[in-house]
Amino acid sequence: MSGAVLVAVAAAIGNLLQGWDNATIAGAVLYIKKEFNLESEPTIEGLIVAMSLIGATVITTCSGAISDAIGRRPLLIISSVFYFISGLVMLWSPNVYVLLLARLLDGFGIGLAVTLVPVYISETAPPEIRGLLNTLPQFTGSGGMFLSYCMVFGMSLMETPNWRLMLGVLSIPSLVYFGLTIFFLPESPRWLVSKGRMLEAKQVLQRLRGREDVSGEMALLVEGLGVGGETSIEEYIIGPDNEVNDDQDISGDKDHIKLYGPEAGLSWVARPVTGQSNLGIASRRGSMASQTASLVDPLVTLFGSVHEKLPDTGSMRSMLFPHFGSMFSVGGGNQARHEEEDWDEESQARDGDDYQTGADSDDNLHSPLISRQTTSVEKDMVQPAHGSLSSMRHGSLLQGTAGEQGGSTGIGGGWQLAWKWTERDGKDGQKEGGFKRIYLHQEAGGPGSRRGSLVSLAGGDHAVGGESEYVQAAALVSQPALYSKDLVNQHPVGPAMVHPSEAASKGPSWRDLFEPGVKRALVVGIGLQVLQQFSGINGVLYYTPQILDKAGVGVLLSNLGISSASASLLISGVTTLLMLPSIAVAMRLMDLSGRRTLLLTTIPALIASLLVLVIGSTINFGSVVNAAISTVSVIVYFCCFVMGFGPVPNILCAEIFPTRVRGLCIAICALTFWIGDIIVTYSLPVMLNSIGLAGVFGLYAVVCVIALVFVYLKVPETKGMPLEVITEFFSVGAKQAEEEKEN
Repeated sequence: MSGAVLVAVAAAIGNLLQGWDNATIAGAVLYIKKEFNLESEPTIEGLIVAMSLIGATVITTCSGAISDAIGRRPLLIISSVFYFISGLVMLWSPNVYVLLLARLLDGFGIGLAVTLVPVYISETAPPEIRGLLNTLPQFTGSGGMFLSYCMVFGMSLMETPNWRLMLGVLSIPSLVYFGLTIFFLPESPRWLVSKGRMLEAKQVLQRLRGREDVSGEMALLVEGLGVGGETSIEEYIIGPDNEVNDDQDISGDKDHIKLYGPEAGLSWVARPVTGQSNLGIASRRGSMASQTASLVDPLVTLFGSVHEKLPDTGSMRSMLFPHFGSMFSVGGGNQARHEEEDWDEESQARDGDDYQTGADSDDNLHSPLISRQTTSVEKDMVQPAHGSLSSMRHGSLLQGTAGEQGGSTGIGGGWQLAWKWTERDGKDGQKEGGFKRIYLHQEAGGPGSRRGSLVSLAGGDHAVGGESEYVQAAALVSQPALYSKDLVNQHPVGPAMVHPSEAASKGPSWRDLFEPGVKRALVVGIGLQVLQQFSGINGVLYYTPQILDKAGVGVLLSNLGISSASASLLISGVTTLLMLPSIAVAMRLMDLSGRRTLLLTTIPALIASLLVLVIGSTINFGSVVNAAISTVSVIVYFCCFVMGFGPVPNILCAEIFPTRVRGLCIAICALTFWIGDIIVTYSLPVMLNSIGLAGVFGLYAVVCVIALVFVYLKVPETKGMPLEVITEFFSVGAKQAEEEKEN
């Protein structure tokens, strides 16, 4: 766990450099205008500030496809190089044209960092603290702004402030970032799995999670390569395998099904039920919602059903499926580690023999990811005395927490990955079978659930007093990415269980963007990015010193003998300092209250602060009162923004897209972000001269009202959910919405 935190902190340094640059140019432009006589040319002034945004936009158009091709880490390294070179060029800048070139290179670095850091953190962080870690870029960005404002304020007190030195200092922290990206940051494990580099992905996961056994999450990452198309919601009552006798065959029993986990010897028995889970009820509310003309997206209701009723188990990490961590682990964690070691030795041995499947080595998706389980199950059929079906009787469904006891079968956030075998009549009348992927989620206090005594897996003790344990669970059932071409005549699993090379080798395609779940995710991502930008944050951010100066804030510090320009820089620095504890609160709440809740509670505060700014700009209460109103309103605006509308759009965009198209979709959302940023930043000086502060803030307030409505109707809650489960939910929601339209 600490490994994931340290990696996220290191990656977020890229956003610190962005914040540093934003604040530096906000202060330096006051002196750039004087040297190049730009007071009467707001267009050139806006271009100097916006050139970095143009560079970010240009680089973003190709960053998604490139990151999917060569990885996240190489582009973060390139980002640090752009930062360094642009700092040197800005330090030189003999004229406006060289300065514009330097700002363009700086924009390349900013674009790569802002686009890829949230993706990188989302792909490396555990689901339970993914929101916290993905708020780090907002924190480091604001920290960089504060440090930069302190530097610029200090330089502004000099007789001849040097704006070139202000901008050129960027090269120093960029060297630190370069060192971290080269020597400390690993590649994203999800990207490694998508390229078939399984052993590397496993080693990275072991480092990030701080444990050896990561087989459950490895299976999840492979399954995440498939984009759900026919996902359905089912409900089960799940119990230990000892509910079935050794000689009982449940393959044809409609009342019971066998579920298989990602490790050798992991299986349990489930009984399908209907109409009892929160998730199942929510999935059936679509038609009802359409009949009552509800405007709330069914996807919002579906996601909300996961968070409505959580089991009472204490800590956040054990809220849902609290004891799935070591579920049915035969003989405790030692055997699980032994099985994984056997798999590694087998893979390494094949590597040594130049084992090939087609043109690919064993360290790819052709290698049997869960063949060690399937081999074990086959042995159990012949030698049950040594196998899991016998020994699993001593396992308990409710034993051990993944996060606290080092179990590996849980996939985070209380979710569990499993597979079930299904059979149906083929076209020729013969029975044909295959596996279905299942994401399980415990329902608290549902009918049919009962808890018996806990069973010690390590000791293999029998349940006390003959009691057994049941858990009611909702299940997302869909076609798996893992499958076998030779499974038709084999049950339950065969050693040919492999990943389809077709899905792994094709990579992202523009056609994937038109899948229903991906389209709905794009609506959410693009909508949030557009509304975030047109709420005016970057315009206010870049021009805070000028806005405060125009509001007469210099009056507040005139008795200290500080010039108006220096006073506005000082108050800007204080504002960013006050933003840091606000972001710290957001980091704490991001995985507790959730992303959607933070947006719905902070956007109204943005609207209120903007309206107060309008009032303060139109009514004359006296120079001191007006300056105080403007200062307090800007501070409230910034503090509320960085708690919700600042980090959440980037966090959600990094969570809601499937692995196969995540880079491509993030690039589309980021492109929207930068285009909106350019429009707002470039137009603000002109708008200030034409409609004044009151008109500008009034427009921003209207956009915030629209944003509040959009979030309420369209944005779901994703806290604590594995990325792969989130994409399945979007697939289910899209299917449900299409059914509503047809009805």
